[in-house]
Amino acid sequence: MRSIRLFQSHEARRSALVALTAVLAVLIVFAAVLSQFDALSTPAEIKAFLAAFGPATPVAFVVLQAVQVVAAPVPGQVLTFVSGYLFGPLWGTAYSVLGASIGSYAAFCLSRTYGRPYVERVVAEDAFDWFETVTDDNGLLALFLVFLIPGLPDDVLCFVAGLTDLDLKKMTAAAALGRLPGFFLAALAGSNAAAGDYTMAAVIVAALGLVGGAVWVFRERVRGSLSRA
Repeated sequence: MRSIRLFQSHEARRSALVALTAVLAVLIVFAAVLSQFDALSTPAEIKAFLAAFGPATPVAFVVLQAVQVVAAPVPGQVLTFVSGYLFGPLWGTAYSVLGASIGSYAAFCLSRTYGRPYVERVVAEDAFDWFETVTDDNGLLALFLVFLIPGLPDDVLCFVAGLTDLDLKKMTAAAALGRLPGFFLAALAGSNAAAGDYTMAAVIVAALGLVGGAVWVFRERVRGSLSRA
C-alpha cells in the first residue's frame, strides 16, 4: 500500500516546518504579551517586561505595540516612549510605527470580516457615529488627520474605518504616516530620559500633553473640521 505524500519534496517539507516554527514562535510571544497585559500600565512596568525577552526584545515590542492597537489597554504613546528609552529615537520610532501598522491592519481586517455588529460591540457609540459621517471620498485624509493629531481615539477608529470601502493598504499607509510625527517625538522623549536629560524629555512630553489636552477641549470643533476635510 502506497503511503500518502504530504509534500512534493524534502525542500517543501523543510520550508513548511520553518514556517510552522515561525508561526508558533509568534503565537508564544503573543500569548506571553496577553498574559501580562493587566500589569502593563506604566513605562517602568513595560520596560521591565520587554527586557526579559533579551535579544528578542525588538520583536516582543513590535508584537506588544500591535496588540495594544486591537486590545487598547496600553496607550500607544506610552509604548513609544519606552521604545525610545530602549532603542533610541530612530529605531524606537521604526519599531513603534511597524507594530502600530500591523495592529491597525488587523483592526481593519477584523471589522471588515465580522462587520458592523462586531464594531458596534467594541467601539463607543459617539465615536462610531462621528466617523460614519466621513465619506469615502475624504476618508483617507480624515483618517490621516486622526492619527496625526494627538488626543484623538485613533486606535478605536481603526475598527470604524474598516467598515468603509477604502483600500486596506492605503488606510494602513495613512495610519503609519499620520502616527510618525507623534511617535518620533514620544520616542525622542524616551531617548532623552535614557540619556539622563530629563528636562528635555519633560518638555517634549508636556508639549504632546498640551496638544492632546487642547484637542480634547475643542474636540467638537476638531471633529467637525475632520468631517469636512
